[in-house]
Amino acid sequence: MTQTGTTLNGTDASRVLSIDAMGGDNGPATVVAGLALFLKKKPGTQVILHGRAAELTPLLDRHGLTDKVTLRDATDVVTMHDKPSLVVRQGKATSMWSAIDAVRNGEAGVVVSCGNTGGLMAMSMLRLRKVDGVNRPAIACLWPSRNPQGFNVMLDAGADIRADQDDLLIYALMGTSYARNAFDLKRPRVGLLNVGTEEHKGRAELKVAHELIGSAATKGDFEYVGFVEGGDLPGDVCDVIVTDGFTGNVALKTGEGIANLISGLLRASLRRTPLSMLGALMARGALNALKKRVDPRRVNGGVFLGLSKTVIKSHGSADATGVAAAISLAHRLADQGFSEKLAARLAGALPHDTGTAPTRGEPA
Repeated sequence: MTQTGTTLNGTDASRVLSIDAMGGDNGPATVVAGLALFLKKKPGTQVILHGRAAELTPLLDRHGLTDKVTLRDATDVVTMHDKPSLVVRQGKATSMWSAIDAVRNGEAGVVVSCGNTGGLMAMSMLRLRKVDGVNRPAIACLWPSRNPQGFNVMLDAGADIRADQDDLLIYALMGTSYARNAFDLKRPRVGLLNVGTEEHKGRAELKVAHELIGSAATKGDFEYVGFVEGGDLPGDVCDVIVTDGFTGNVALKTGEGIANLISGLLRASLRRTPLSMLGALMARGALNALKKRVDPRRVNGGVFLGLSKTVIKSHGSADATGVAAAISLAHRLADQGFSEKLAARLAGALPHDTGTAPTRGEPA
């Protein structure tokens, strides 16, 4: 078994990507197609692909990846309907377990999976462990916004439905580090999601978290803007939005539903009459630009923050473009050594951030 610090085909193992090819709604064919898209842009990236070899071998051959990917045979699959507790007890032969263990054993630096979110989190917590000081890991997602970078970071997006004031403080610190890595922001602005911006509103733990995050802003080198509301999720008030997993997941699913509704209504309206179809044709450039701006596939991939290693959860129904985006995010974070820097920051080893796009050896 490869140990920490060794290399795969001459590559630093921390930069190797470990990908679970099974478990997504669209099957391994979509994962391999997404991997092929990614490798066209980042040729030479070392990848360990986990899944049923009998299914994956012809797919790799079809995309010309047989000699570019290390295949790790795993006979079982974690389905979307499996309970996390069952996955942890009986999942040792699954592709998800194999992908996580490649990182645990030092063969790779980042895990990517389209599979069961609860199973992936439970298995990751068991095999990779939490960073010291983290009670509940969080899922960080990117939300389309009016900010110059085009997106806001929101966490937690559903890792744990509970979060007390100490958890919310840790989320703020982790979200700040992630925003620096994702957007190269020098001093991210952090907001705490609440039912109003007034300081007297909200649950008791939110009011305490409000004070804790505000007190940590100077040492953490971020700007705390205070309470924000749901309407600020796509706005430009802040760059990082902190909330509990229940609220974050409801907001995320609501946003996805509204986006799908508007997209469907717009298509129907543009096809209603010959005149509207002509207008759509004339506005095609602007409409395509808008579609690209808010296309969720470009930022597919929720990052599990608070674990000793980086785990990225791709949307289960992602197409090849979405899978490629999740793998690209994994490559970026692995290349920057993000998990090591985040662990060091939460342990108190680093007093503040550099404010520049991190490279290895710099704080997150």
